[in-house]
Amino acid sequence: MANLLVEIGNTALKAAWSDGMTLGKTFRYQGEKWMDFLLSLTHREKPAVMVVASVNALSEEDWKVLAGECGHLMLLDKDHKEQLLSHGLPAYLSYDRAASVLAARYLFRGMGCTLVDFGTTLTVDFIDKDGLYTGGNISLGCRTRFKALNRYSRALPLVNTPETCAVLGQSETASIESGVVSGIQFEIEGYLALHPGNIVVFTGGDANYFAKRMKSSIFVICNLVLMGLALMADEYVDKNDR
Repeated sequence: MANLLVEIGNTALKAAWSDGMTLGKTFRYQGEKWMDFLLSLTHREKPAVMVVASVNALSEEDWKVLAGECGHLMLLDKDHKEQLLSHGLPAYLSYDRAASVLAARYLFRGMGCTLVDFGTTLTVDFIDKDGLYTGGNISLGCRTRFKALNRYSRALPLVNTPETCAVLGQSETASIESGVVSGIQFEIEGYLALHPGNIVVFTGGDANYFAKRMKSSIFVICNLVLMGLALMADEYVDKNDR
């Protein structure tokens, strides 16, 4: 019986079936009827373990519905911090960041890691060679920065992420494009300089976009969060099969 991994983020839901640490096809949904979408995934097959990591707390009604769709429901939100504490992680971490840390520990044992997640927010997290989480930061993601400039400046247009851009803009639009993209690039380069010996892992929707612009060697693992959720599901299965 396979496990189902669900990440409910700020703008979209991602889900994947897993067998141990092997991920199957990844599904993405963006809309309000996320529960209907999940039920469509469990209609034909009930997962042994369903791991749901959400940026927002789920209602008791949602919890009951999901619990009825699987053998065991592992709910990871701001009201359920047990998994964070059991893995030696601080309670303030969101579960997407925590899952990335767990996946990096698993993939790069004995090595320090710098993890950068390019999503609605831009998060940077660090773990040392012993797997200890040493801290991290949160700032605005790429598209969020474009939207913020448009919303709060009044005079500046809304600009999309360009396929290419120069370091310095030669027009208003190009200046916005370069200001955001180059600004993020310089920001990340500053973080990488803090621990130059670390393995660097990019994840999230804009990971490939920025990896191409970096001088350092980068691992791009788009499903890093889902891998961390798969690890938690697999740990539960192993523990209860003993």
